[in-house]
Amino acid sequence: MAQFFAIHPTHPQARLVRRAADMVRAGGLIAYPTDSCYALGCHRGDAKATGRLRRIRGIDERHHLTLMCRDVSEIARYAMVDDAQFRLLKSVAPGSYTFILRARRELPRRLTKKKTIGVRVPGHPVAHALLVELGEPMISATLLLPGVAAPLSDPREIRAALEHRLDLVIDAGLCGVEASTVIDLTGDTPLVLRKGSGSLAPFAVEAV
Repeated sequence: MAQFFAIHPTHPQARLVRRAADMVRAGGLIAYPTDSCYALGCHRGDAKATGRLRRIRGIDERHHLTLMCRDVSEIARYAMVDDAQFRLLKSVAPGSYTFILRARRELPRRLTKKKTIGVRVPGHPVAHALLVELGEPMISATLLLPGVAAPLSDPREIRAALEHRLDLVIDAGLCGVEASTVIDLTGDTPLVLRKGSGSLAPFAVEAV
């Protein structure tokens, strides 16, 4: 049975954030808010929790998961980022963007796809506070259930649907229903893989 923490959306209570971080460290799978929509999250080193996340989403190893990071400097510890890419990331982070970058060799293969990794710096205060308390990135994926058109946006609906499959639902109020914009930066020019809630204006590209 999932626990249910009501956390203030702009001034998260430190005590509850610490408890949530402890649950992630202990192998818990959580639902939490981002600046685009609610997401699933777990410890990046926990293969069992990652497997649970994939089963809820109905996705296999071929699907990118996202490494949620505190800032762009942390992204550069896990992905190969050149100077131009670093400046681009700094100009839009935190924000509703997921970037596909070349993964560093030390990353476990289960976190990468064809030697690439999805990375993001979320702008939601609760997500940021949780990552700061963890002191490291968290594996994440949009809370989009198989056969459902849009991500779940109401934490009470999330608890009703997944209370026996999650360890914690963080209630920070209603969230959006549009996932992040996904941009591939592994080529010579940015490539939009998914147009979401993040504007394309900073990239001088259009969705294909």
